[in-house]
Amino acid sequence: MGRSTFYENLKPQKDKYKEIKSEILDIYYKSNRRKGYRWITSDLKKLGYNINHKTVLRLMQRLGIKSVVRAKKYSSFTGSVSGTAVENIPGRDFSTTEINQKWTTDVTEFKVCGKRVYLSGIMDMHSKELIAHTVGFSPNMKLIMRMIKLAYRKTGNPKNVIIQSDQGWQYRHVSYKHFLKKKNAVQSMSRKGNCLDNAVIENFWGILKTEWFYLNDFDSVDTFLEQLEDYIHYFNYERDSSVLNYRSPVEVRTKKMVA
Repeated sequence: MGRSTFYENLKPQKDKYKEIKSEILDIYYKSNRRKGYRWITSDLKKLGYNINHKTVLRLMQRLGIKSVVRAKKYSSFTGSVSGTAVENIPGRDFSTTEINQKWTTDVTEFKVCGKRVYLSGIMDMHSKELIAHTVGFSPNMKLIMRMIKLAYRKTGNPKNVIIQSDQGWQYRHVSYKHFLKKKNAVQSMSRKGNCLDNAVIENFWGILKTEWFYLNDFDSVDTFLEQLEDYIHYFNYERDSSVLNYRSPVEVRTKKMVA
């Protein structure tokens, strides 16, 4: 080895990725360790860094960090059957061109501190925004009706919305059907036992549980409820998604409203 090479190797090597690694750690921990390398790559590009996703993956491996989100696990409440089912209108065509064309609704269950807590939500298939939600200790009609009425109040009472649900008894109930008819909505139901027909909101339940619920311990139901509201706000206003070209649901809705 030549003398110049020997002394060159003694010099401390400058880390050209030092600044980017700092940004990666900042993004990673601000997301509560939810974001993986593709998501972080998108955030870095928004900050002005021209970097490849493979490089981000390699740097994250060096830093010893990775997304802690678990494999998606779906859970949906299915009640006893009564009333009449209706046709599955969209099939599995969840495509839209505007907000308030197609909504999707469902109820999911959480077990918190020995109690069962039910979340009823309704989502716009275009923006992927959770338009409205209600929480209760029973998946009863009061929970469902408060949710659907809130959704219409918040969106200005749009007409001709296709509203997809499963065949749960709540969505067959006369009060729910009458309300949708009064709002000129088009009711649609998944085929029996086929959760893929309602995949948009089923996917949201999976994200909600893997990114938040499964990663936390709650010392009380009140703590759970407070953090649930925080996560839903984060999902609607801050969580960008590749499905939305790395925009948040509210950003998509807002741009459509001013277009």
